[in-house]
Amino acid sequence: MLRCVPIMNLLVLFCSLLLMAGCASTGIYHTVQPGQTLYRIAKTYGIEEDRLARINGIRDPTQLKASQRLFIPGATHTLRVPATSSPAVSAPVRPSPAPPVAQRKPAPAAKQPTVASPAPAAVGTGPEKGLFIWPARGKLLSKFGKQGQKVYKGIEIGVPKGSAVLAAASGKVIYSGNAIPGYGNLVILEHSDSFFSVYGYNQENLVKMDDYVGQGDKIALSGLPPSGQSARLHFEIRRGKSAVNPILYLP
Repeated sequence: MLRCVPIMNLLVLFCSLLLMAGCASTGIYHTVQPGQTLYRIAKTYGIEEDRLARINGIRDPTQLKASQRLFIPGATHTLRVPATSSPAVSAPVRPSPAPPVAQRKPAPAAKQPTVASPAPAAVGTGPEKGLFIWPARGKLLSKFGKQGQKVYKGIEIGVPKGSAVLAAASGKVIYSGNAIPGYGNLVILEHSDSFFSVYGYNQENLVKMDDYVGQGDKIALSGLPPSGQSARLHFEIRRGKSAVNPILYLP
């Protein structure tokens, strides 16, 4: 048994580095433009339509709306998605051409104004309210930041043991286990724009490494912290290596 101690120490060190280090993004967010369909978007990015729908929690592809953001797993940059004509988007009404007038020299063609394509949304550096959803609903037991002698890298939400823990945003499971001390059963999701979300103190993890999950999917059941306190969920949002205040990104 003593020979296993160094191996376990290495495992704990590796998992801790995995939690702290920023990994390469494994997906991007595509902003839906008028006339784009789920089928066209999926085909352009080379992903199955039903998988794209499941990851983003889309039950009815016909209800896709302009400006809606879709998580595209595995993509590294946004692509131009061709728009299809849709009866829901009416074409601009153009005036009928005037009948030709005999013996009249044609007037010089008026120069058509240039219509600029919608500019891609700028990536903000500040917090974006509502970018994530609450992973569970309950009393806020611990706030982010320094509280007395302790510094909290996330928040703790009081919920009954066995409550559903939801993915706060679409992403990929990069860790699911209990080898990191102090967190119990832990799930870490990787999102676009170097964001990560952390879910600790779980009674049971319901996802495994490399799974893709959609926003609102059930990923764990809440449990008790190793310290023996009351049932709760430990939740963090990180951008790269830095922990940020989750409240600034929640609705």
